[in-house]
Amino acid sequence: MRAQSSATAPSTIAVDTVTDGTPSAARVPAAGTLLAALGVTAFSLTFPATAWGLEGFGPWSLVAVRSVLATLIAGGCLLVLRVPLPDRRHWTGLAVVAAGVVIGFPLLTTLALQTSTTAHAAVVVGLLPLTTAAFAALRTGTRPSRTFWAAALAGAAAVVAFTVQQSGGALTAADLYLFGALLICAAGYTEGGRLARVMPGWQVAGWALVLCLPLTLPGAVLALTYEPVSLTAHSVTGLLWVAAGSQFLGLVVWYRGMAAIGVPKASQLQLAQPLLTLVWSVLLLGETLTVAAPLTAAAVLVCIAVTQRARG
Repeated sequence: MRAQSSATAPSTIAVDTVTDGTPSAARVPAAGTLLAALGVTAFSLTFPATAWGLEGFGPWSLVAVRSVLATLIAGGCLLVLRVPLPDRRHWTGLAVVAAGVVIGFPLLTTLALQTSTTAHAAVVVGLLPLTTAAFAALRTGTRPSRTFWAAALAGAAAVVAFTVQQSGGALTAADLYLFGALLICAAGYTEGGRLARVMPGWQVAGWALVLCLPLTLPGAVLALTYEPVSLTAHSVTGLLWVAAGSQFLGLVVWYRGMAAIGVPKASQLQLAQPLLTLVWSVLLLGETLTVAAPLTAAAVLVCIAVTQRARG
């Protein structure tokens, strides 16, 4: 979940904010579906890649360096394409996106993954679309139906029950990090969704990264000074993926896919993201899943599908 993170996460902006839900006649639907699926796959790899990165980097180093690398990629694209600076009225919103998506969510989930499994984190962060929808309702003043809120609360209850059961009857520090990540990222996604109505989504993410550079660059230098670094194949691959794959390239293919096939079809692909992360946790990290993990993830996906239908 990008996006969750980080994902889990940028994809929700697209689903909530693209105003034209119909695919362009000039686009090839099959290619659009492939691009959207690639975006979901990129976001689903965020947690396993973070776990790999933590094998060689400290949590603060990993988050700061990934942000700097992602900024170099995004800033380079903004320069090459000669994208003009956003209007001054948009910078406050970009600051909210930066705090929630660029810094808050990656940092809190990385801290959580020091002691939590990726499978556990994937189930908890599977609530992000519901949390974002709730924030969006409060931000825009809309009044979703009772069916929407019932499904959202059911999904939240399933995740809380799973978390308490997996943690032996009490929330752990990792759980608190994950729930905090949900809240701060949902706020960032909601504001990013508002901005994505007036500029392309990848530019929202790009300018948010650039805005954080005065903090992330010295933060990276400071963190690398105090945290030991061990450059291994896993740690370098994980770092490169969360920087380039999760935080930038995943967004690019996701938004292009959305433009081709429309919101409804792409949103259905998004529902597979938590389950994909569970698969990666087994294949890449060798984690053993409890029966509760896929069952809870499936229950959350059903709740998300109900909320989307209720909002539609």
